[in-house]
Amino acid sequence: MNMERCCVNNLKDKEVINICDGKRLGYINDVEINICSGCVVAIVVLFDLRVFGFGKCEELVIPWEKIGCFGRDAVLVNVDVGIYEKLGEKNDGKK
Repeated sequence: MNMERCCVNNLKDKEVINICDGKRLGYINDVEINICSGCVVAIVVLFDLRVFGFGKCEELVIPWEKIGCFGRDAVLVNVDVGIYEKLGEKNDGKK
């Protein structure tokens, strides 16, 4: 497979892993594109906040510059763990 080009459908099969803590963040759900330049500016991951099947998923937007590399089955990103810790607190009803 040519890694210089990839369609969105193939991206949705890739798991996103944060290299800061090794956490599996989920799978790519969508991409954000700058329609003026035609460049991808971010990937959108459905971050699973469920515990024992209860709860919901939140969208985690990861800017393009935070993406380390694309592999055959996974995408490595370098994001601050505080981003998804805040999502977890919001889901718990905390501020």
